[in-house]
Amino acid sequence: MSATASFTVPTPRGPEDVAVSYARVGRGEPLVLLHGIGHHRQAWDPVVDILATEREVIAVDLPGFGASPALPPALAYDLPTTNAVLGALFETLELDRPHIAGNSLGGLLALELGREKLVRSVTALSPAGFWTEAERRYAFATLLAMRGVAQRLPVPVVERLSRSTAGRTALMSTIYARPARRDPAAVVAETRALVEATGFTATLRSGNAVRFTDPLPGLPVTVAWGSRDRLLLRRQGVRAKQTIPHARLIRLPGCGHCPMNDDPALVARVILDGSREDSPSKD
Repeated sequence: MSATASFTVPTPRGPEDVAVSYARVGRGEPLVLLHGIGHHRQAWDPVVDILATEREVIAVDLPGFGASPALPPALAYDLPTTNAVLGALFETLELDRPHIAGNSLGGLLALELGREKLVRSVTALSPAGFWTEAERRYAFATLLAMRGVAQRLPVPVVERLSRSTAGRTALMSTIYARPARRDPAAVVAETRALVEATGFTATLRSGNAVRFTDPLPGLPVTVAWGSRDRLLLRRQGVRAKQTIPHARLIRLPGCGHCPMNDDPALVARVILDGSREDSPSKD
């Protein structure tokens, strides 16, 4: 069931009102899911029902994405602000250090929340922040190109393309290794989400100098990378392991940048295993 949480976030000019859309389902220890840039919480739909058998799942639309409104002008789309917003969301929803899983930008945010000790475990799927400068420029240029194409395509054209395997491949092959498996309605919805993402440009701009460098001692961390990730190349997973030596580094065979749709059963198992606090970390 979808809902909206409203709360205030402090700024140098005083408290600002923020609203965040989310969906909550299942029972068990809370698990928050964070999507990537230009996406929306429905990116997690292929795995939510599996996760909900063991966890209370809270899938979030980040501010300025999906159904969540843009941030007020006084708030920047940067990591400190997003940490503060998500921390306030946890407090509003009475989530005491939930488990967290994120993909791409969401993976970086999950790691940041781990650094702030606001979560009890982190699972990061192809997280941003472990790139070289050349890799970052490539990823950002690819994202801008994807959005440019989506902005130029009329909705009826997207709907027509989504109904064929070739069309879904043309629209989604950058982020999915198996785009033909994506539901046509979901392809239309996420293409529109990319176009309508009010936080896209500012979020991308704020990532120019981002690198994640904290080893996150004492926190269970899983980093998983699709073997066919075309956006953030899988060698970045090796750098993540070097940065967080105790993390479990898991390869997702046959999966792309957003692996939840490519292999839902595998991704759900990785997330559930990563959110078991007594699961051993592998060096």
